[in-house]
Amino acid sequence: MTHPLIPQILELAHPVADRLNCEVVDAVFYTHQNPPVLRVDIRNLSADTGLKDCEAMSRAFEAVLDAADFLPESYVLEVSSPGISQFLSSDRDFTSFRGFPVVVTTQVPFQGHTAWEGSLIGRDDTVIRLTKRGRAIAIPRDLVDGVQLQDGTE
Repeated sequence: MTHPLIPQILELAHPVADRLNCEVVDAVFYTHQNPPVLRVDIRNLSADTGLKDCEAMSRAFEAVLDAADFLPESYVLEVSSPGISQFLSSDRDFTSFRGFPVVVTTQVPFQGHTAWEGSLIGRDDTVIRLTKRGRAIAIPRDLVDGVQLQDGTE
């Protein structure tokens, strides 16, 4: 269950991340720890996310949170990179993982299947393209429920 302060936290975090050429991927508030820990995951939009990105976000966001004054008196702010997500969503993900094995799931059957496995070729505005055993497959994006990295090979 998401902590009730997360929407307010995200509302404050997004503009800070935007100024730093980053995006907020997730935020979790661990109130069962003493002091509570607010973890914010960010991703650099144009390069690999590094320690400098996390430090810059931490400094800038801490000042914004302190000014907003709605968190408990003491808390720990952790800003980190989310690492590699198994789900692909951004253009950068689809470029970075070209050639990797993926599973594409669809909301309704497409050509008799709701799950397609293969090597990622890429995506455009209309389709997600894979190859399986040398056969190209183009799945309409409006049917796609998700694209997930798969362990193993084709």
